[in-house]
Amino acid sequence: MSLLPAPGPQALRATRQVLMLGNFVIGCGVMVVGGTLNDLARSLQVSVAVAGQLIAIAAVVMAVGAPALAVWVSGWDRRRLLVGALVWYAVGHGLCALMPDYGALWPVRALTMLAAAVFTPQAAAAIGHMAPPQQRGRSITTVFLGWALASVLGMPLNAWIGETYGWRAAMAGIAVLSLAVALLVYRRMPAGIQPPGLSLRAWRGVIASPVLMAMVGVTALAGAGQFTVFSYFAPYFRDVLQATPGQLALIFGWFGLWGLTGNLVLSRTVDRIGPHRAVAWLVGLIVLSMALWPLGRSLSLTLLVLIPWGLSCMASNSAQQARLGHVAPLLAPALMALNTSAIYVGQAVGAAAGGWLVARSGYGGLNWVGLVMVVAALGLSLWAQRACARAAPLPSPRE
Repeated sequence: MSLLPAPGPQALRATRQVLMLGNFVIGCGVMVVGGTLNDLARSLQVSVAVAGQLIAIAAVVMAVGAPALAVWVSGWDRRRLLVGALVWYAVGHGLCALMPDYGALWPVRALTMLAAAVFTPQAAAAIGHMAPPQQRGRSITTVFLGWALASVLGMPLNAWIGETYGWRAAMAGIAVLSLAVALLVYRRMPAGIQPPGLSLRAWRGVIASPVLMAMVGVTALAGAGQFTVFSYFAPYFRDVLQATPGQLALIFGWFGLWGLTGNLVLSRTVDRIGPHRAVAWLVGLIVLSMALWPLGRSLSLTLLVLIPWGLSCMASNSAQQARLGHVAPLLAPALMALNTSAIYVGQAVGAAAGGWLVARSGYGGLNWVGLVMVVAALGLSLWAQRACARAAPLPSPRE
């Protein structure tokens, strides 16, 4: 643990802002395949289902990497760690843009995503460590606003660049942006921030806690349900609604705008209403959109159906991180890593399931499979909320 004095309000605010920008870059990079999927498949001469597996491959690597790397980097100064992750991200995306075919691209893409496995959970743990208890929920959700900004700005921009200039240009843009934000994090984040390390006994205590693991399971199930559909937005809207590149950018931008709105509202209310209740409401909104999905038979109706989902997509992950930080703040590095792993497990399962469905039966069953998973996530979340008060005392990091 850092022995330096607690950072003042100005340092805390500056760190929140640059870590939010870091998550914006990470989110843009994670989403770049979904936004450029049409051009990826066309350029690399593979099917949409095969190209979509880039999402699943990278997600598997991130899911395994987040908890494994959390152990390895537990003693690192967080400024150096987060800057290093962004530089790795930049180099990886630059190399991805140069890969000649699918066989060369996927392993480079997978290695690049190790940076995302480090940055997102460790940024959340670092800001949670820096913030006073009464500001912890807001601080964590503010950092996660970067993902919402990625969906409202990065995702439609990726889609437009992919359709206009190609996926390689989008990858190169992520590389340049990553380097710029790495410099900002280095200049504005205080040195010496180091959340407490975690013993193997504490890790075992986390994994053995039914309540904590149920909360992590909510993230995995909700993510799997969403990415069963979300991974194939671009080809679905092109093939079913005959959407033009401009309309695709509009759909992604609309979805991201509501995502940003949801995260902004959450960051201002989570400490007041409580993260348990916030998660339940947000996952319920995803259920609503999934159930209404068949009504989106035109562009205007689709935009209406996407509103509840957009409001809750990114905000539900932010609320989950805030919930874990609230329930077990001393175990935040482990829990943030596990929850980030669950996000990527959900993405991998959802992308793989959606690709399997598209290859065999088209787009018709995507929302129903996704709906089942998200309903299961809501039920598990409500159980965890009720069981949380009865949970056994949690181990301290050094026990």
